[in-house]
Amino acid sequence: MTTKLILLGAGKIGDAILNLLSHTGDYILTVADRDPQRLEYVKQAGFPNVTTILADISHAPTVTKLISGHDVTLSACPYFLTPVIAAAAKAAHSHYFDLTEDVESTRFVKSIADDSTTAFVPQCGLAPGFISIVANDVANRFETLHDVKMRVGALPTFPSNALKYNLTWSTDGLINEYCNPCEAIVDGTLRETSPLEELEHFSLDGIDYEAFNTSGGLGTLCETWQGRIQNLDYKTVRYPGHRDIVKILVRDLQLGKLERRPILKEVLETSIPITKQDVVLTFVSVSGMRDGRLEQETYAKKTYSQYVNGQLLSAIQLTTAAGICAMVDLVVTGVLPQSGFVRQEQATLADFLGNRFGQYYASHVPAHGGFAPASNTDFKQLKAVA
Repeated sequence: MTTKLILLGAGKIGDAILNLLSHTGDYILTVADRDPQRLEYVKQAGFPNVTTILADISHAPTVTKLISGHDVTLSACPYFLTPVIAAAAKAAHSHYFDLTEDVESTRFVKSIADDSTTAFVPQCGLAPGFISIVANDVANRFETLHDVKMRVGALPTFPSNALKYNLTWSTDGLINEYCNPCEAIVDGTLRETSPLEELEHFSLDGIDYEAFNTSGGLGTLCETWQGRIQNLDYKTVRYPGHRDIVKILVRDLQLGKLERRPILKEVLETSIPITKQDVVLTFVSVSGMRDGRLEQETYAKKTYSQYVNGQLLSAIQLTTAAGICAMVDLVVTGVLPQSGFVRQEQATLADFLGNRFGQYYASHVPAHGGFAPASNTDFKQLKAVA
């Protein structure tokens, strides 16, 4: 039985989602976007079972009409369109999925999902998303939790500018992460922390990195683990020096102010090139009590760009698209709840990696380095006794 799915947004990640879903034969796809050039690219790509529609996705009545009759609604739009799309999905009795990292948008989704007859699954993708599933899986192997550290970075394989960065996904989402408040659990207490702060340095595979607070990466894990953990935090990984330059832009030049963020977006998009030669670094370290001992268990891996169905997908395209497509599959096949608010961590790591889309995370390059002992062999975690 085929599933009727509408994808709203045909940008970098939307393109990868179409690639993965259209070749399965299990989904009849409609993609809507306001940009005719993006839709023309979709047509030229020749994805099977895909219909394109030119539409203004910011217009609520239009979105409601678009979604009507579709079993699944998938938003690959900027976070500020989430309320419009999620509300329309509820009215149309359509399962809802999105890629947002925005905390306020997710709170809105949760508020309308509690009495919904369909599933609402926000924050899919990489971070939040897959990183939440990994962290929850490793944390559940401990009797008592002390610390959970989550680190993710989407980086150019060959950095060549002062920022040592290229644009690989939504610029709006990137700016949002750099400017909005962050969540963390510190000494057992849920706290709001500042973005771009708490800088740390580490190395993997002989390459130096830095990591710092950014907004949204924890997803709903603070709520899930509050009262059962001492410390939980998320930081974005970059090459050394990136944070300091971003701080100048966001703080000193005040481009992080809400009304000035369009200026920052224009500066980044006209100055920083995109690339498909990238690497996604995923790192989770958990410490706590197990079998009467203080132990640490670490997960670390790198994912590179690769060809999928004849199309080169960047690492961030592949990991983000695979993350949301796997969650769609798990809901459609009945593995995950069919109604209400569904957290990323409700999916088990085994179910996720066993999925046809989740398996893209299993074809991995292990990472080894100096932040904490890290090695993978078929995702069997090595245990380091503290």
